[in-house]
This record gives sequence, structure tokens and C-alpha cells, in this order.
Amino acid sequence: MADDTQSLSILALDVGTSSTRALLFDAQGSAIPDMVSQHTYELTTSAQGEVSVDADHLVDVVAQTIDEVLKKADKRASSIRAVAIDTFWHSLLGVDENNHPLTPVITWEDTRAFGTARELRKEFDEKAVHDRVGVRFHASYWPAKLRWLSENQPEVFQKVKQWISFGEYLHRKLLGKSVCSLSMASATGMLTTKTRQWDSELIEALKVRREQFPDVGDARDALKGLQGEYASRWPALREVPWYPAIGDGASACLGTSCITTQNWSLTMGTSSAIRVVVDPAQISAAPFGLWLYFIDAKRAILGGAMSEGGNLLAWLTNSFKLPTLQEAEPKVAALKPDSHGLTILPFISGERSIGWHAEAHMTISGISIHTAPEEILRAGMESLAYRLSVIHGQLLQALHMQPSDHRLMASGGALFHSHLLCQIIADTTDTAIYPSREQEASARGAALLALEAMGIIPDLAKLQPAVMDPIRPDHQTGEIYRQAVARQDDLYQRLLAD
Repeated sequence: MADDTQSLSILALDVGTSSTRALLFDAQGSAIPDMVSQHTYELTTSAQGEVSVDADHLVDVVAQTIDEVLKKADKRASSIRAVAIDTFWHSLLGVDENNHPLTPVITWEDTRAFGTARELRKEFDEKAVHDRVGVRFHASYWPAKLRWLSENQPEVFQKVKQWISFGEYLHRKLLGKSVCSLSMASATGMLTTKTRQWDSELIEALKVRREQFPDVGDARDALKGLQGEYASRWPALREVPWYPAIGDGASACLGTSCITTQNWSLTMGTSSAIRVVVDPAQISAAPFGLWLYFIDAKRAILGGAMSEGGNLLAWLTNSFKLPTLQEAEPKVAALKPDSHGLTILPFISGERSIGWHAEAHMTISGISIHTAPEEILRAGMESLAYRLSVIHGQLLQALHMQPSDHRLMASGGALFHSHLLCQIIADTTDTAIYPSREQEASARGAALLALEAMGIIPDLAKLQPAVMDPIRPDHQTGEIYRQAVARQDDLYQRLLAD
């Protein structure tokens, strides 16, 4: 590494579902101490399933974090050589010819389009579409959202000049232009993974036009030139390259150095996922229950995601008047595995992988007058592990691997704060879990991709994961859990089987 790169830094923006962060990373991809700002924001929700946020409000929240980090950096701000960004995947926003929002940012959690997703499944050969675009029809993805908007907000739908995600909107506000990264486009459910072009059959069926979708670029296609008030507000960032937004799941893989098939990414924040970085040329099609997205032109991600994770545990803690998870854990850990007689389908935000029932609701079976609140919390933890184990099993089958062939690199607040939850997942999947030392995996991943694009880090695949001591599976306990997985699956088939 050249001497003149030693002092440079990367500003990374991490726009999550409930909060946004701005951080500085050095040339090695390490977070610079105390150079961080985080702000939460409120989502608009409704009983009908809306989960959205005003686009300009979210831009303002992101800008506030940038203000604060630059203030903390002071003279060090002159060392910033690029801005990298990751955002939540699957968001949809309609803008007019002047890039003014005509809709709010509709997030992945929004389930209002579950009915139209079902209609699309009847209208198309879903397996053929999945093989083309890498995802099934679901309320999370653009096809169902676009159909729902055309039916429920036709006047707005007709006025939209272009459909974009929040990452592109942020760049248009700050820079006056944007690039839709392959990472963001591949997670819309509208991009053909082989040709990397917007899918013509879906475009025609959804009564939209090709020019209403942004041109697709790669993660290296940076833009420069802050405009208007932002140019004077952030002079240190005025002429540095701003890299296109990538999906937060993609950046989490990079940030925990899960870049080979030996290291898989297990994340649990608000939601949960297991992801494996693969060579897209070697994957003909994702298994039907899983999805295939891109990181960049040379790397793809095969995986499955759940809409539940920390949100389920928080809901259980609040609803049953339990202490905080950290305080309740000793009492919950004292319970024997699957000793509570409960079976839970944890779908408080609808199901994604592997059945993709957006309309699914949480079910708790087996409650009696003797059921204690801590038993419900333990059963909730176990239910998350069981659903993850099903995703894990499909990935093993798709990649022709055994549990001993890989490691699960764990990141995300829910896993950082619960050793018990990590142990339950390790036991259920029969796979060792290595908690990552990277507390800001998504932001770090975005920064690392920028450093690779700039030639400062030649190959991210050669980076070694920074992990804590492994949590190894207990095979005897795993047998108990696998019987419970079968019991959960029986309830799942009774209630949700198509």
C-alpha cells in the first residue's frame, strides 16, 4: 500500500430500516474510533400493512449524520477520499420528471401488496420467473408493489416518470444524478440475472415502460459533484467520488469477510438472513425457496431472509412484560431445550423465505394456564432458529455441502447481545457459529467495496474474518431441536401450505 494512502479515510453511510449511520473507516477498512453518528427515524405504518417513510425526511436524517461526523472529524475531514453507501434492499419510490417524490419510500416490510403477489403467481409460471430474476413473487419486491399501486393509486401511478430505490434518490438530491447498482437492481425482482437487463415480460405485464427504470451500473461507477446547498455545506465531500448504493445484506457479507463459500453470513438485526457469496456464473438458478442477488458484476449472493429477528424478541419482551432481553436471558437459559410445549410460527411481519407467504401471521400453539412468560420468550428464540435451519438446509443442498464444510459468521444486534440465541442456532443447524468482531458490518462492507474499487485493497476475498471464539453445536441438544423443527413444519403445513 502506497504511503499516501495510509492517512486516507472513507465515509460510509448505512441506511437501515429504523436508523441511519455515518462512519469513517481507514485505508485498511477499520472503523476510526469515535467517528460515528447515528439517528433513528419513524416509519409510517398501518393496520393494512403499510411500512413506508417520507423520502425527503429520510434524506434529512442521513444529512444530519453526515453533518455530525464531519464536525467530529474536523480537520481530518480533508482525508476523506470517497463516500460509500448501503441501504435497505427492495425499497420502491416513484418520482416525477423533476425527481420530486410522488410516493413515499415503500420498504421491504410493507405487506399491502400480498394479494397482488398471489394474483401474479396465478398469472405467470412463477418458477420460470424465479429462474429468470432470482426471486419469487412477494409483497417485498417491485412486481407486486407496482401492480398494487396501479390498482390502488392509479393517478399517482400514471404520473411517475421513473421508479427508483432510496439510494438513487439520495444521490439525485445530493448530486443531481444517480447510478442504480447491479446490487440494488437485482433485488427488485425485475432484473434478469443472466442478461442483467430489466425483464421485458414483467415490464409489459405490469403496464410500465423500460424508460421508467434507471440504467443499471456496477458498484465501481462512482459519481462526483455535490450540488446546491450540499456543495457549500460539505466542502470536503464536494469533489470526492460517491459510490452507488449497494444492498445492506451484500455489504454485511463483505463487512464480516464472508466472501467465500467457506464463510457464510448469518445476520440478525430487525430481520434475519443467511447468505453465501457465490460466483454467479456457477449458479444456473436459485432454489425456489431462496433468492439470488448481486454484490457487483463478479459476485452474487445466494440466500434466504426472514422478516423476523430482533423485532420478534422485542415484541415478546414488551407484550409479556419481561425485563430486557439481556436481563431475562439467565432465566430463559435455565430452561431445558424445547421443554415448554409450545410451537411458534414467528411471522409477525409476514413470511419471506422459504414459503413467501406475505399474508402469514404469528401463531403460538400450546399455551396453557401454566405457561410462563420466559417460556414464551425461549420458544420465540427457538422458533427463529428453526426457520433459519430450513434456509440453512436448502443452502447446503444447493451448494452440495455439509455442515462441517463451512462456518457461520454471526453479526447483528440480536446475536451480539444473546449468547443463548447463538447457541440455539448452532445446535439447530449443527454448525459452528463465529461471532464477528465487526460491530458495524454493513457500513464496513460498503467502505471495503469502495477501497477495492479505488485499488487500495486489491482483493477483498483475501481478507481474514475478525471473529470471537466459536460457539460449537451440541449434537444431543440438536436432535431435540430437529424434532421440534419437524413439529413446527407440521403446523406450518396445516396453516400455510399452498
